[in-house]
Amino acid sequence: MKGIRIRLTVNFMIVIIITVSILEVLLIGTVRQNYYGSLEGSLTNQIKISADLYAKYFSNTSLQENVLYNVDAFWNQSNAEVEIVDKDGAIVMDSLGVIPIGDSANSDINDALNGKMGKWVGILKGQKVMTVAYPLKSNNEVVGALRFITSLKFVDQDIQNTAYIFIAIGLLVIFVVGLLSVFLANTIIIPLKEVTKAAEEMAAGNFQARSKKTHEDEIGKLSDTLNYMADEIVKKDQLKNDFISSVSHELRTPLTSIMGWAITLQNEKFQQKEMLKDGLSIVAKESERLTHMVEELLDFSKFISGRIILQNEEINLVNLISYIHKQLTPRAVRENIDFTLQCPENLPCLNADPNRLKQLFINVLDNAFNFTPAGGRITISIETQTEGFIVTISDSGCGIRAEELPMVKEKFYKGKSSRSKNGIGLSICQEIVTLMGGKLEISSVLNQGTDVLIALPTGESSHD
Repeated sequence: MKGIRIRLTVNFMIVIIITVSILEVLLIGTVRQNYYGSLEGSLTNQIKISADLYAKYFSNTSLQENVLYNVDAFWNQSNAEVEIVDKDGAIVMDSLGVIPIGDSANSDINDALNGKMGKWVGILKGQKVMTVAYPLKSNNEVVGALRFITSLKFVDQDIQNTAYIFIAIGLLVIFVVGLLSVFLANTIIIPLKEVTKAAEEMAAGNFQARSKKTHEDEIGKLSDTLNYMADEIVKKDQLKNDFISSVSHELRTPLTSIMGWAITLQNEKFQQKEMLKDGLSIVAKESERLTHMVEELLDFSKFISGRIILQNEEINLVNLISYIHKQLTPRAVRENIDFTLQCPENLPCLNADPNRLKQLFINVLDNAFNFTPAGGRITISIETQTEGFIVTISDSGCGIRAEELPMVKEKFYKGKSSRSKNGIGLSICQEIVTLMGGKLEISSVLNQGTDVLIALPTGESSHD
């Protein structure tokens, strides 16, 4: 968890540092632009006033004469250094009283001599300056240029001081957010620790442990999932134990009969022909019953491990179900149950495994017989659809409780009835139907009966 906390904190800090740095750059850039823009606007207004003053009152006199006699008019409007340039670009007057020798005209002077406003920022006379140049006109002709020069030393100093303030604020923000990021990381780490602790207890075999849900978020969902998994494991484990207990009981019953009769028949006192015949008959029936149970368990194991391969062939579904109907009719007569088959004629053929289909239908019908009392009814109906066939097996038996209905197809689930066997019959049915690409649905009303709907594709989507 220390690694996650560090990673989260570092990631938060990286995002904040990048964000604050970008904002600092933008803010300092904006301040610099505002300072420079304000200074440039002030110089521009002042130089335009001076140039307009020259054009109105001094343009009828040559530039050189104005420099000699009226020069004050050109810098009284500004505190900046003032230069006057003739139309050839030569500096003829500087308010500082020094005319640079060999100083070539800059871009702002060239722009002014071409009749436009000129602006320039750079190093002049050894210091950083901002210059603004404006044309001087006489009779709408450019006769020279007026240039204002101001040092950026104090402006840059103000910008630098403002930048220091912004940087200090940024560092404070980073520090505060750093503390918050540790707190926020803990809001994730602490619930994760609790989930991990619960998971470790479950991994150690304590499935009664539960993860405490603190928030409705992804970690909360993880807690719910972990708790659900533990509940399912407990439930499956209980089903497994019940299954083992049930199978042990089911196996013990025929084995007890076989062993009892084997011991009895070994005794010479019981070697009468009639008793020998009865004993051997019981041993044979119980052995057959035991074999059926073992085969069912083996089938279940094969289905669960995915080792069952269907042997598909073209079959007539009506003939197959009619055969099963004839096979189980004696049982229906013996138990006084109305057992009927309803199906249309001339149904198309089905591509499927006939043995697995028999196993499927007999398992479902066996359940129907087990839970239908004397005088009840069991009906098999077949109908066709575009996708395939629908086989419905209905009974008027005791039905299934609503809370048990979603679980009757689960592995090992027996329900509360004593007539349930080992709890794998319907699981095998579900596996067979799934393997064939169909579906098995069960609906039931307690004390009224149960309907089992089996949908089978014609064979195009079945598994080979």
